Amino acid sequence: MPLQSMTGFARSEGAVGRYRWSWELRSVNGKGLDIRFRLPNGMERLEGELRRIASERVSRGNIQAALTLTAESAGMQAVLNRDAFDAVLRLRDELGDLVDTAPLQLDTLLSIRGLVDFRESEDSEEAIAELDRAVLDSARVAFERLQAMREREGTSLADLFEAQLTKIATLADMIEADPARSPQEIVRKLSQQLQTLMEAGPSLDSDRLYAEAAMLATKADIREELDRLKSHVVAARELLAEGGPVGRKLDFLAQEFNRESNTICSKSNSAAVTAAGIELKVVIDQFREQIQNLE
Repeated sequence: MPLQSMTGFARSEGAVGRYRWSWELRSVNGKGLDIRFRLPNGMERLEGELRRIASERVSRGNIQAALTLTAESAGMQAVLNRDAFDAVLRLRDELGDLVDTAPLQLDTLLSIRGLVDFRESEDSEEAIAELDRAVLDSARVAFERLQAMREREGTSLADLFEAQLTKIATLADMIEADPARSPQEIVRKLSQQLQTLMEAGPSLDSDRLYAEAAMLATKADIREELDRLKSHVVAARELLAEGGPVGRKLDFLAQEFNRESNTICSKSNSAAVTAAGIELKVVIDQFREQIQNLE
């Protein structure tokens, strides 16, 4: 499954009967999946199905989905208030000879307030069902386009991640190959420091000094940190190859990268190792920053 960025935009349009509409989707970073629909009055009935459609295409990010719907006039229809009409007829019968018994004229009926109501024609159940199907199909197209855009950006991010992981691995190799890391160089430096101490304080216990030096040498060893750093690079590449929503896992690895680089810098015994460690931290920070854009 391809990687997906969490940022993207998509649009789709459609028309059926007297209706026209457009969908606009905007996606940005988010800790989980948060979809907010802006629907015209009366279209809220589709929200449940819309959420199901969205969850098939995206699993993380803050998404704004807006539907704009316009309709041509359906024409006017006259609606007779039957209760009011029956009341008029009953009143005429009750009055009998007191009023003109000639048949009621249309203009007379229209002049009676509330007897006839003119309103826009209502859609049939079939027309409403057709509109719902068409709007949902259009939403599927919009979410497919959003997914495609997020995947394109995900591919670009994958290339960037690979370059950063390669840089991390290269810096780890540089640190490992630094002459200051060789056993001979470590022994030489410790011996030199011990000699200086012994000359400055002849009364110091030489056995105790050598024991302390051995302990410091052990603490300064960064072999384990380098091994873990390299194993994290392998794990990150495996996740990138796996694809799908792996952003959270990569973010955890980025934290581990940072922890190892901090330890390497704190244990450094040479300017070259310190410089490489600082550069390592910069690359790791860039890696982690970009990971925040990944689903």
